[in-house]
Amino acid sequence: MTRRFGGLVAVNDVSFDVPAGQILALIGPNGAGKSTTFNMVTGVLQPSAGTILFDGKRIDDLTPQAIARLGIARTFQHVKLVPDMSVEENVALGAFLRGRSSALASMFRLDRADEAALRAEARKQLVRVGLADSAHLPAASLALGQQRLVEIARALANDPILLLLDEPAAGLRHREKAELAELLRKLRSEGVTVVLVEHDMGFVMDIAERIVVLDFGTKIAEGSAAEVRANPAVIAAYLGVAA
Repeated sequence: MTRRFGGLVAVNDVSFDVPAGQILALIGPNGAGKSTTFNMVTGVLQPSAGTILFDGKRIDDLTPQAIARLGIARTFQHVKLVPDMSVEENVALGAFLRGRSSALASMFRLDRADEAALRAEARKQLVRVGLADSAHLPAASLALGQQRLVEIARALANDPILLLLDEPAAGLRHREKAELAELLRKLRSEGVTVVLVEHDMGFVMDIAERIVVLDFGTKIAEGSAAEVRANPAVIAAYLGVAA
């Protein structure tokens, strides 16, 4: 796929496969085209050229809501929670709005059965990410690492087949990164395919089964952690000679 913004080619004829049931990392310097790639996969942007297939079906001409309904969910580089709402409400809200284009106000027109179902789904996903005890706390009261887990729970509430994570380890402490890695391995074992954009190379090399490397919008390498770590083009472009 290719994406142009005027005369700028942000993603230049990039192709790769994401095998089901694996964790794949998309890495590269700032401006390499990683977030643009995520935006095309999730329908926020349409490719200027090329196609995107999900489970054998073309999705590059679909809306974000239609793509979400197929089983693709994502988180964002910057945490996007409603700070004054509870953790449970944030997850329930995400489950409601994902796959719908209606306004926030429409959530308050749910009948009690629908609301109860949304809240039950939210609690289920909070258990899954280890935040059940924080369900009724204001989202703003949580540490950054916990807020990122809330975002993952919100994405999981859509029951995704493919989960896209944009810099999930950014700003986390060592223990929090270890807990996040454990969660992602758990999700993989449950059948969720994970693609993550991440700058923490230690985290990536530890968890990803396959790595795709972009530089200035072009794919320069793809392979296992060992293959990517030893690739001269990757060392020159991103990892540094001392890596």
